[in-house]
Amino acid sequence: MNVKIFLPKLFCTLALSLTISQLAHADLLSRIKARGELVVATEARYEPFEMLKDGKIVGYGKDILDEAMKDLPGVKLKQLDLPFQGILAGLNSKRYDFVATTLMITKKRMAHYAFTNPIADASVAILKRKGDDSIEKPADMAGKIIGVQSGSEQYNAVKKFEKDVLIPQGKKVKAIVEFTDYNEAYAALASHRVDIVPQAIPNLAPIVKKRPNLFAIIQPPFGDKSYYAWAGRKDADSRSLVEFFNKELLKMQKSGKLAQLQKKWFGFTMNVPQGHIPTPQN
Repeated sequence: MNVKIFLPKLFCTLALSLTISQLAHADLLSRIKARGELVVATEARYEPFEMLKDGKIVGYGKDILDEAMKDLPGVKLKQLDLPFQGILAGLNSKRYDFVATTLMITKKRMAHYAFTNPIADASVAILKRKGDDSIEKPADMAGKIIGVQSGSEQYNAVKKFEKDVLIPQGKKVKAIVEFTDYNEAYAALASHRVDIVPQAIPNLAPIVKKRPNLFAIIQPPFGDKSYYAWAGRKDADSRSLVEFFNKELLKMQKSGKLAQLQKKWFGFTMNVPQGHIPTPQN
């Protein structure tokens, strides 16, 4: 046996085995850095947070992602555009590393997923057709047809408001119609198929700005104070990735970058907690 040839091959084999063993025991963020790719899931139908323009995902959330990726040199972002209804199930089955789409923080979701700190206010207000004087306050949902996205927390907010406020007054909403996404709900509102679309104020402001002659927002918000965030799997393996995004969000808040992006996409800034997640009320 030629020892001079055999020894280098042996060392290479041992080094490769050691590397594979190290990666097998590394946390998610370390494996992402090693493979050079971060895979995230997004529902790009939630203007102005995530939406498609010329076939590419753009929006407030995409800008936050791009800013954070600057601190992951050598790592490429792979962003999947997927239906909202199955996006968390896909995270559970490890089809991707992280969900970077707009999720309302709730007690139920926090029990199963590791949320980042908030990226935006999610307080829910009412969108109506401009000139509809029968709707002037949240209680005017009584007897109306409500349009929401299937699987959304806005559906739950309406049901809770109905239970806590309307039913004690002997009133109820007429019906709740569920749509695949909110663009369908807005179209239904415009065509008089629904009377109200409850949605977070940051989502509604751009809609009214684009179509001021068609839509109007009714305030104040109804229901509990809520926030939007992103989510990872709730396990030790994913903790490092969630912590990475939390550090990035805090960095952006302190530098003013997050407020700059809010002004760009919403036309106003939001007061969101820094460095922690408020305990959700529902």
